[in-house]
Amino acid sequence: MGFSEKSTLKEVMENESSKAVMEKHVPGISTNPMLKMGYSMSLKKVSGIPQTGINAEKLKAILDDLSKL
Repeated sequence: MGFSEKSTLKEVMENESSKAVMEKHVPGISTNPMLKMGYSMSLKKVSGIPQTGINAEKLKAILDDLSKL
């Protein structure tokens, strides 16, 4: 499965390999009680929310790692 900035947070977090990528870049994301609120959002949309800590640079790094899966 290929991931992109259009992939939903749910798609990424339900795959063990991509979930590990997210944990690498956003430690603790998988146990964050707010996580499921963002499940329907794309990675791009999630990165636009300052509280997530995922800025444009971090999103690029996440997408780079996801492309290697």
